[in-house]
Amino acid sequence: MVEGVSRRVWLSGAAASVTLPGLIACARAQQAVSVAPRAFDPVLSELHRRTFDYFWQSADPDTGLHPDNWPNPNFCSIAATGFGLTANVIGAQSGYVSRAEASRRSLLTLQTLWGAPQGPQASGVSGHKGFFYHFLDMKTALRFKTCELSSVDTALMMAGALTCAAFFDGEDEVEIRRLAQALYDRIDWTFMERDSGLISMGWRPESGLIARNWDRYNEGMLVYLLALGSSTHPIRHDAWANWMKTLPSCWGENFGQTYLGFSPLFGHQYSHVWYDFRGIADAFMRSHDSTYFDNSRKATLAQHTYALQNPGGFKDYGPVWGLTACQGPGYIKANVDGREVQFNGYGARGIQDGDNESFDDCTIAPTAGISSIVFTPELSTALVHTLRERYGDEIYGDLGFVDAFNPSFPPDLKPEEGHVAPRAGWVAKGFLGIDQGPILCMLENYRSGLVWDLMCRSAFSGPGVRRAFRLAGFQPVRAEGVWLKA
Repeated sequence: MVEGVSRRVWLSGAAASVTLPGLIACARAQQAVSVAPRAFDPVLSELHRRTFDYFWQSADPDTGLHPDNWPNPNFCSIAATGFGLTANVIGAQSGYVSRAEASRRSLLTLQTLWGAPQGPQASGVSGHKGFFYHFLDMKTALRFKTCELSSVDTALMMAGALTCAAFFDGEDEVEIRRLAQALYDRIDWTFMERDSGLISMGWRPESGLIARNWDRYNEGMLVYLLALGSSTHPIRHDAWANWMKTLPSCWGENFGQTYLGFSPLFGHQYSHVWYDFRGIADAFMRSHDSTYFDNSRKATLAQHTYALQNPGGFKDYGPVWGLTACQGPGYIKANVDGREVQFNGYGARGIQDGDNESFDDCTIAPTAGISSIVFTPELSTALVHTLRERYGDEIYGDLGFVDAFNPSFPPDLKPEEGHVAPRAGWVAKGFLGIDQGPILCMLENYRSGLVWDLMCRSAFSGPGVRRAFRLAGFQPVRAEGVWLKA
C-alpha cells in the first residue's frame, strides 16, 4: 500500500484559492457563512459525534498529524490530515470541543506542516515544491519509506487547511490563516503540469514525474480547481478544457442511470466534501443537461440498484449496499454459495461503470453509502439504520463504523487481517482516516452545509473558489448556483 502509487485511485483532493490582501485585516472571514442546521436524525447525530471522536482521538498529540489507519498507526496520511483539519472545524461548530481547543489543534498541525523540510532529496524531507509526500512519519513528519509526492493528497490537505482558515477568523487566530495561506502559496502546481495541460498524479525523486495523469472522470478534478485558483503558481487556463476532452469515454448508461462513470463511490464524493457543485455546470455538464452533483446522485443510485439486483448473489445485498476503496479480508480464493470468489485486501471496489480497476468481492464499506447522504438522503439514512440494526456492535463502536465488512465471507475461513463475526462476517480491524473523513463531512454538509459555505462562500476563500470555477467555465444553471455570480 505504500509502494508505488497504489492509492492514487483511492484518494482525491479539493481546495480553493484565497487572496492575501486583507487576510489579516479581515474583520470576520466567516461573516458570509450562513448555517441553518436541519433537524438531525438521532442515529445520524450519534454517528456524527462518534466519527468526530475518531479524528480527535487519532491525531498525534505532538505533531497534530493524522494516521492512515487506526488504532495501529504506523504512518501519517497527508490526506487524512486534511480531513482531520476539517473535523476540527466541525467539532468546534457542533460544540464537541471548545473553539479554543480546536484552534490549538489546527494550529499545531499547520505549524508542523509549514515547518517540515522541503527539497528534492529522497529522504529527510516531507515534500518538494510545496507538495507533500503521500505518507509521513507520525513523529518527524518526514517522507515514509519511498512513497510518492502526491498531487491529490496534497490537495486534500490544503482543503482542510483552507477550511480552518475560513472558520478560525478571530483576531487571536490570525496565525492559522497565515499558515494556511503560506502553505497554499508555496505549492508550485506547474511542477506537476504536462505539456498537454494535464497534471501528473505525482513525482518521485528516484524517477521523476509519475507516468499517469489526472484524466478521465475521477477525484482529480479537485486538483485542477485548486491549481487553477492559485495566485502564485497557477496552471494554464485551458487545463480544465483539456481535462474535459478525456471525459466522453466515461459517459454512459449503467443500472438505469446515464452519467460519468467511476466505479468506487469515493470518486463521486471527495470533490463534494468541500466544493458545492449544486446548480453549477461546466461546458461538458451543460452539454448533457446535468451537473457534477446530479452525476454523483446518479452514480449512487446505480450502485443501489446494483445491490438490489445482486448479480453476484452475495449475502445481505439490497438493504445493505455501498462499494468503494476500502480494506478487505486479504488475497484469498474461496467457495461462496457454489462459486469461487477472489477476495482482496485494500482495493477499489465498485461496479464496472467507467474504469477497469474496480471489482466486487462482496466487501461493503459503510463510508460508500453514508457519504452519499447529500445526494441520496433517504437511501443513505436508511442504510445507517440498517447497518446499526442488523450488525450492531460487530461493526459500530465508540469511533463510528469500522472501515469495511463482508457478510459473505465463509465463517470457517481465516482472513489475512481482521476477524470474522457471527452476523457481519469478515470485519476490518479498524478504521481508515480517508474513509472516516467523508462520513463526518458529508453528514455535516447534509445537516448544515457548513463545509461548503466555508470553502465556497466565506470572505476568506470564497473569492478564490469563484475565480477557479470561472476559469474552468462553470456557470449557474439553477437557483442554488447563483452564488457563483457574486
